[in-house]
Amino acid sequence: MALEDAKTQVDQAFTRQELRGLSFENAFGGATSFLRRRYTKDLAGVDVAVTGIPFDQAVTHRPGTRFGPRAIREASALQAFDAPYGWGYDPLSVLDVVDCGDMAFDYADTRGVPGRIEAHLGAILDAGAAPVTLGGDHSITLPILRAVAARRGPVALIQFDAHSDTWADDDPDRIDHGTFLYKAIRQGLVDPAASVSVGIRTDNPDTLGVMILDAASVHRDGVDATLARVRKVVGDRPVYVTFDIDALDPAFAPGTGTPVWGGLASWQAAALLRGLAGVDLIGGDVVEVSPPYDTTGATAIAGAHVAVELIALLGWNRRG
Repeated sequence: MALEDAKTQVDQAFTRQELRGLSFENAFGGATSFLRRRYTKDLAGVDVAVTGIPFDQAVTHRPGTRFGPRAIREASALQAFDAPYGWGYDPLSVLDVVDCGDMAFDYADTRGVPGRIEAHLGAILDAGAAPVTLGGDHSITLPILRAVAARRGPVALIQFDAHSDTWADDDPDRIDHGTFLYKAIRQGLVDPAASVSVGIRTDNPDTLGVMILDAASVHRDGVDATLARVRKVVGDRPVYVTFDIDALDPAFAPGTGTPVWGGLASWQAAALLRGLAGVDLIGGDVVEVSPPYDTTGATAIAGAHVAVELIALLGWNRRG
């Protein structure tokens, strides 16, 4: 296929026959699945399932991350024509990737949402697919980790964020975007000794043993030194990556609920993600994209790139 195929191809989210390969249709038209992947609930033989969880219950300042999955999918239309630059291979040629759509839930039954997320991600994992999840606020990562740990045991975690999200919260009924990691560690879902948080720039009195590589250290010591520290902590453990878009400085991602200055530049985030090639990645998410606060679409574009990098990481060990 080539770009000239856009003359006849459209809505490949529904019409494409094969799961692999790039996609060529006009970026401004057609059904906006992630990277124009086929929309399907049938995960038989699928390597990577992209799914959306359009849920935000309460954020520190600005709501709207429920619109994140839709905006990220739309932004990804710009990336569907070519393999991600600089990787040296095309993950869409070695992985069967689909968009299995959004999770259904009752917006008036907030307390029921975490259980639905755990079941939704559990079904993806049980089908043998690696999940790449588009959020939604950061509370969604806790039930995702419950589903992962139920099948893999406690995992290593690489968190990109402005906030450590380990504020104390021992109320099982609270659904909070700022305490997912506290609960994940307390519930034995994440091994803190094998976990690291990158880009942090807010104080927290107790990070529960997770290594903190704050944004200032990334700026000061550079990408290579940061990656060496991350790899030393994670080792060869199965690892889950969660990327809160506010890890980026507001200059690069203004459309988030909790912007904090002094953050990572987009080039740093790209280099850090790419530098993880070879880790035993079992899934990941990108959360907190809040399109109403960014009319340029830059935040959604960043979110789409993060999701593509996660897919490229998942395919790295299977490339030819």
